[in-house]
Amino acid sequence: MTMLDYIKGNIEELSPAFVVVEVGGLGYLMHISLNTYSALTHSKDCKLFVYEAIREDSHQLFGFIDKREREMFLLLISVSGVGANTARMMLSSLSVYELEGIISTGNASALKTVKGIGGKTAERIIIDLKGKVKPGVGPSESPVQLFELSETAKEAVAALVMLGFNQPASQKVVNKIVKDNPSVSVENIIKQSLKIL
Repeated sequence: MTMLDYIKGNIEELSPAFVVVEVGGLGYLMHISLNTYSALTHSKDCKLFVYEAIREDSHQLFGFIDKREREMFLLLISVSGVGANTARMMLSSLSVYELEGIISTGNASALKTVKGIGGKTAERIIIDLKGKVKPGVGPSESPVQLFELSETAKEAVAALVMLGFNQPASQKVVNKIVKDNPSVSVENIIKQSLKIL
């Protein structure tokens, strides 16, 4: 077990890739998934469950909105060839509930839609984790529908998909950018999305 279980405090900075939480005058930078980011967007404070990735050359914190997301992350990084950033990318592209369903049904092709996951890694994840994961019942998440997006947003999502990014993740990011700035151009949406994805 690591020393930190969770960090609770004020959100000082929030981006789709990380959050800075202040506790007693200290700012903790934690890497987060898009799912955690979505859950924090309207909050001033938070309680995030933590995973500490301690290596010789770096010490990183990863933050999760609930224990279930952290458990899935820990399962993913237990698979040979899956690092912390790959696991975070998976949790950004798919919800915990979707991942539980994909792994328990052995759907390797769904895992390959995640950027950076090839056929061999997808198979290994399923072989290693199939017995450890039960398909869970999640909150009825309403997926972002493409027809709800403006033409500009649709073009941006199509471009990101052509660049090799997963469609659900691209839609989530584009939706957020357009929501914050409805008059943004396709070019700027893509530039901002690339920084996030």
